[in-house]
Amino acid sequence: MKFAGLTLAYWTVLVAALLPILCATLAKWGALSKPRREGGYDNHHPRAWLAQQTDWRARANAAQANSFEALPFYIGAVIIAHQLGVFQTRLDLLAFLYIVLRLMYILFYLADMATFRSVVWTAALALNIAILFL
Repeated sequence: MKFAGLTLAYWTVLVAALLPILCATLAKWGALSKPRREGGYDNHHPRAWLAQQTDWRARANAAQANSFEALPFYIGAVIIAHQLGVFQTRLDLLAFLYIVLRLMYILFYLADMATFRSVVWTAALALNIAILFL
């Protein structure tokens, strides 16, 4: 299946690349409107500000880091699968499910549901490996 010349699997690469940005936005949510002197977001030192955050903001930042870490392997797996000419519908389905799992991972991370987060992370990794070996 193609949209604008790209397969669904390639579109999921774009979505996966945007997930870290989503996580960063969540980490900063609500702090952009507060002044820096009152603990609001510090755009002059964003990494230092994020490093000082706790609770859900810290978890959103950690989800951002993990999303960046997972991205190269996912991109590589999708490109390799396309290069090998795998059955497109299967690839599209697995790629879509990978994105669903990564979104669940982010939600479980934000909700501090560590066990579910780890299970979903493992399932997404297994799906990524399956895409690689399609």
